[in-house]
Amino acid sequence: MVFQFSVAELANMVDHTLLKADAKKAAFEKVCQEADKFGFKMVAINSAPVSLCKELLKESPVHIGAAIGFPLGQTTIATKAFEVMDAIKNGADEIDYVINIGKLKDGNLAYIEMEMAEIVRVCRANNTVSKVILENCYLTDDEKIAVCEIAKRVKPDFVKTSTGFGTSGATVDDVKLMKETVGPDVKVKAAGGIRDFATAKAMVEAGAERLGTSSGIKIISEYKAIQE
Repeated sequence: MVFQFSVAELANMVDHTLLKADAKKAAFEKVCQEADKFGFKMVAINSAPVSLCKELLKESPVHIGAAIGFPLGQTTIATKAFEVMDAIKNGADEIDYVINIGKLKDGNLAYIEMEMAEIVRVCRANNTVSKVILENCYLTDDEKIAVCEIAKRVKPDFVKTSTGFGTSGATVDDVKLMKETVGPDVKVKAAGGIRDFATAKAMVEAGAERLGTSSGIKIISEYKAIQE
């Protein structure tokens, strides 16, 4: 993909992230203010502060994104589906859920598909964007391809590289591999380790259409400086 985006278009690809366990109310107020000011697409938060952020952004086009089964993915399908519904009820516009990595490592692709299908079904029924987090740092290329092939059938809105809490984050090679596998019907979100404009640009050129980062302001500021 050739990088031909305005500053505003790039900002609208950013999911502005605050997923720290010790984040206070003031931190969420700050991240919501920043997202609105810079025109980011979404605030990426855990499910507990969804209602707070929804209230803070009630007059803004910025979406509220809830992280589900985060960051390990080690909850049941029923638990994840309940957490999705609870987040949506509290105001979430988008859902980023972590797959059951252990089931994938065991080769239980039927479970991965069942889990994905259920969460995508709940999201679709509630007009909510769905994103599937693979956590690529723990996976082989064959495992990444297998999940993306399932996604090609189930059609979540996005497949996503990482939580940002694993041993490494997004890579250009992973974004390319995921995009080549899912094709045009599913988008790719790159997340984890995207801390400057050069990295963000490389991810977009590799095929990412959304960027999960807590460095969105730095990225946009660097791009503005280049444009001037």
